[in-house]
Amino acid sequence: MKSKFVSLVLSLVSALLLSNCKVDPKIKPVIETDNVAEIIPEGWPQPYYTFSTNPVSEAGFILGRALFYETLLSKDNTISCGTCHQLNSAFANTDHKLSHGINDLLGTRNTPGLFNLTWHTSFMHDGGINHIENQPPAPITNTVEMGEDLNTVVKKLQESEKYRNLFKNAFGDELINTQRIFKAITQFQGLIYSYNSKYDNYKAGKAQFSEAESRGYALFLAKCNACHKEPLFSDFQFRSNGLPVDPSLNDIGRAMIENQPENYYKFKTPSLRNIAKTGPYMHDGRYSTLQQCLNHYTNGITNLTNLDPLLINGIQMTDSEKADIIEFLFTLTDYKLLSDQRFADPNFQ
Repeated sequence: MKSKFVSLVLSLVSALLLSNCKVDPKIKPVIETDNVAEIIPEGWPQPYYTFSTNPVSEAGFILGRALFYETLLSKDNTISCGTCHQLNSAFANTDHKLSHGINDLLGTRNTPGLFNLTWHTSFMHDGGINHIENQPPAPITNTVEMGEDLNTVVKKLQESEKYRNLFKNAFGDELINTQRIFKAITQFQGLIYSYNSKYDNYKAGKAQFSEAESRGYALFLAKCNACHKEPLFSDFQFRSNGLPVDPSLNDIGRAMIENQPENYYKFKTPSLRNIAKTGPYMHDGRYSTLQQCLNHYTNGITNLTNLDPLLINGIQMTDSEKADIIEFLFTLTDYKLLSDQRFADPNFQ
């Protein structure tokens, strides 16, 4: 009898201990947004787009972030801007050579990174969009990306109490229209700045380059800086770099926007900031490594139609020089941006 009593007591104690050892519920971290503001880093040129007609606010940024990660913007409610543009890849996509959209449809171009967009004079690989506020409708309505009608997008958002409240917070009332949608997304995308890399700290006298990085920087200035100009590491011009045409895509580049002979096979010069994190590379994602990219410029140029004059003789680089240039390119990674939770998906915080 005594043993049964002891056993019962032990069982009760065990149950009590277990009841007090439950895993605490996950506490969602607060994403700080009260420091969102337009930034022009020291020594940088004035941005092409300012927020003079789209004043930055915490509520506007929060709405823009919600819309950026909102799958309701797609036809089947499965794809958001953030599906293809991922924070840990500097808002590029390392999973696919070409963009993937609704119904697993394939696009024809690689997903570019998104940062420092207010300095861009045009958008998309062919520059088909000439204003940052006019950029969001392109992927939303593209039939192989998000494939949705803008009127339907507005209707979906109007039916959501969450978005009625977010629009009221941002604009003062619950009116939801395309102009407000695009302005809010612009506040989010336009504030994605990348200026905290090792390179930036080196230029500010706060970091030192290794010998290889120093050699690579000197080589970069001599061989690459004509197109990939500091500090943005692009001139945002349209150039043909002599890539052989992929017959399965037959992408004619800028000529799709302005069908003139001089525009064939020209694409916008991409920024090299965060380049170590934004592969695969080129407009069609054909190269998976930086080594392959540099090899193209030494011995891969075959398409001579509208070839940029700077590339007539290719770019002469030895293997060791390529290795040093790659070491320098690694210094352009902005790890602060890649982990900045202000720009993370609020649905998974």
